[in-house]
Amino acid sequence: MGKPTGFIEYLRELPLDRSPTERVRDWKEFHHHLDEKSLRNQAARCMDCGVPFCHTGKLMSGGASGCPVNNLIPEWNDLVYRGLWREALERLHKTNNFPEFTGRVCPAPCEGSCVLGINAPPVTIKNIENTIIERGFEEGWVNAEPPKTRTGKKVAVVGSGPAGLAAAQQLNRAGHSVTVLERADRPGGLLMYGIPNMKLDKQQVVMRRIKLLEEEGIKFVCNANVGENYEAEMMRRDFDAIVLCTGATAPRDLPIEGRNLLGVHFAMDYLTEATRSVLGKAPAKAQIHAKGLDVVVIGGGDTGTDCVGSAMRQGCRTLTQFEIMAKPPLERAADNPWPEWPRVYKMDYGQEEAAARFGRDPRAYLTTVKKFIGDAEGRVKELVTVDVRWESNERGQYTPVELPGTERTQPVQLVLLAMGFTGPEFALPKDLGVALDERRNVKAEYGAYSTSVPGVFAAGDCRRGQSLVVWAINEGRGAARECDRWLMGKTDLP
Repeated sequence: MGKPTGFIEYLRELPLDRSPTERVRDWKEFHHHLDEKSLRNQAARCMDCGVPFCHTGKLMSGGASGCPVNNLIPEWNDLVYRGLWREALERLHKTNNFPEFTGRVCPAPCEGSCVLGINAPPVTIKNIENTIIERGFEEGWVNAEPPKTRTGKKVAVVGSGPAGLAAAQQLNRAGHSVTVLERADRPGGLLMYGIPNMKLDKQQVVMRRIKLLEEEGIKFVCNANVGENYEAEMMRRDFDAIVLCTGATAPRDLPIEGRNLLGVHFAMDYLTEATRSVLGKAPAKAQIHAKGLDVVVIGGGDTGTDCVGSAMRQGCRTLTQFEIMAKPPLERAADNPWPEWPRVYKMDYGQEEAAARFGRDPRAYLTTVKKFIGDAEGRVKELVTVDVRWESNERGQYTPVELPGTERTQPVQLVLLAMGFTGPEFALPKDLGVALDERRNVKAEYGAYSTSVPGVFAAGDCRRGQSLVVWAINEGRGAARECDRWLMGKTDLP
């Protein structure tokens, strides 16, 4: 695919980003774009590798290897190289409903398993994907595609994150009347309030797609919290089938001394309020804001990075990020071979911004927080940390062990807990009577997606646990297919 000798002739090239010191002054997306000639050269690097691991979408050593929605990457790379952009868009849309989302926020496991990446920098798959879909919007090739006929069946999709939107679009294409119930004031779920605007623009990107889905006939009902202001029993009565796409929104807590002090917050509460402020929907005086404060982020994943980037834009005084794991190596370790996801050290956008201002990577590895200390008014003013090392216990499990004499105290007025999520919230599954698995996710087999209640399906993080946007799209598509089969006795959905 591409040019047979392209991977020899052209080096990997990515578009420049706006400088860290400039981009922290606003909430706009910060990636520049390559010109068409450069993009076609990058697509030409795609090898005729015979077995394209990039689109396998398998789990290896607990992480994704290859594209979970099985994008036909070599095919659209070849089309881009040849300048056939519209055909590339059609090929991309065969497997991915929303490449404008994955092209921005997906960590690109496809690039981690690119065959060229065995001994050279991999193909710039993610950037090419995003360029294809944006070219499609610019040229007017992406339009609403309402179904020609309706089946008379009504389906409720609970949750409007990536899994919910994918399920809704596929079920609508099958001709069913789809209503998406969202408890927030705007549709989009994680895409709207869980990811900051500088990574995924809400008006120009998220709402652009929502409006297209509405034009296709999908109905969005916001402020509909099923189980509270929208009865689960009424939903069962009014719809022929239900697809649960509520996400894994129960945050992992840190139950230590001082946890209830003012100024200690879950990351998602902070990110939601920050986005509301950008959209002009927050209270006049924000309840959680980093301006002029010493900020500590606990957790080293994508959510932690988003907290770092948001605090930088709000004008924090200092910023530290604690990570209980060890600092990753600069290159793949022996136990992390290709085509596994490469667990290597990198500076993400938030850390780049903090380093540009404070002169160093804000992350402190192998560190955990022991307690929070408050002032006379009950607000957090300090925290105590301790260094750890990982040791194997009697059951062969690695656990962190505190190192005596390494306790340190530092000032802090805002603590953001970004340690991941434990699974879905339990009220709705309980109201519907669906069973949970041993991890307390909604019990539904991958590939079948049917819960213990006939006609109720589950997809995305509420079924599989905290995961990637691209896995959510995969599962939303799959759940729609099985829901359609259950409703009609057969299905033509991919």
